[in-house]
Amino acid sequence: MNSRQTVVDGIQIEDPNLDHRPEQIQVDHLCKRYRANDAFAVEDLSFTLHKGEILALLGPSGCGKTTTLRMIAGFERVDSGRIFLHGRDVTHLSPQQRKIGIVFQDYALFPHMTIEQNVMFAMREVPKSQRPKKAEYWLDLMGLADLKVRYPHELSGGQQQRVALARTLAAEPDLVLLDEPFSNLDASLRESTRNEMRALFKRAETTVILVTHDQAEALTFADTVGVMQKGRLAQIGTPQHVYQNPANAFVARFLGHTNLLVGNADGGRVKTPLGEVLIADGIATGEVKLSLRPEDLHLSPAPSCDAAARIIAREFRGHDYFYTLEQDGYQYCVITPSHHCYDVGSWVNINVLRSGSVLPEAG
Repeated sequence: MNSRQTVVDGIQIEDPNLDHRPEQIQVDHLCKRYRANDAFAVEDLSFTLHKGEILALLGPSGCGKTTTLRMIAGFERVDSGRIFLHGRDVTHLSPQQRKIGIVFQDYALFPHMTIEQNVMFAMREVPKSQRPKKAEYWLDLMGLADLKVRYPHELSGGQQQRVALARTLAAEPDLVLLDEPFSNLDASLRESTRNEMRALFKRAETTVILVTHDQAEALTFADTVGVMQKGRLAQIGTPQHVYQNPANAFVARFLGHTNLLVGNADGGRVKTPLGEVLIADGIATGEVKLSLRPEDLHLSPAPSCDAAARIIAREFRGHDYFYTLEQDGYQYCVITPSHHCYDVGSWVNINVLRSGSVLPEAG
């Protein structure tokens, strides 16, 4: 656990006492269900974000992340709990009263307006005479100043997204909510646009909540990642900590591939089918479940099939290979650099390079 994290009710969270930036938003024990006898769509969800911080809410379809975003925006009624912006309770205020900007998946640009007019539309509190100059500022910040007289259909997907962002920021919101904003872009454009948007948010010190089901997107875009499971916040913390120290098996599996090993712990070591593995943090005793990421394992040629693993599948991914192996009835996944190539059917030894993370909960 890093110095900014603490544990509350078994959930790893960022410690607000170790961050002196002002609190921008506080979500306090939010609950929501759509019908009386249904399971909670969101249950007892709490977190705090500071000014300029980017949070990614990550999880599978139906986990409650979009419902959470809609409650923060004011589009869904809260059954219980509170939402504070700058210390002000906005739980029961209308969306217009919350000063929150939203970028939707489809961008929602007005097709009959030019790019400049789309951006100026958001400046309802700015005198009309000042709107063109302010629109030019935001379009220039997005690299779109030369396109201000064009219409949305004349732009690429990435350019349309930057227009939607410029329009959102032109309203000078206290908080920006992003609902799967990159999903309509192709892979290469998605990565470059994501990097550009993160840089812009950081430059403007904008507080952001991103909802996504894309693990790579959450890990690269956000300062803080919250993984949701069946309406609850299973874990929240820095991307590095959540990835390397998952709170349960669900988090471990959802944030990329992992190997879940059951073994017997004695202090800082665990005896597993792959041999003795060191524990990353702390000590444990008795039977434990251990998470080992595929990049934490190494393959070497085996002189024979005795006590070796057999490669049953290989996937070339450009910069690396992803292998599936079988040994003594167990399956493992291993990632190696692309210059380490082993044929399917060959026998190899699996060596543990790094310590594993003991999962504190079932899941």
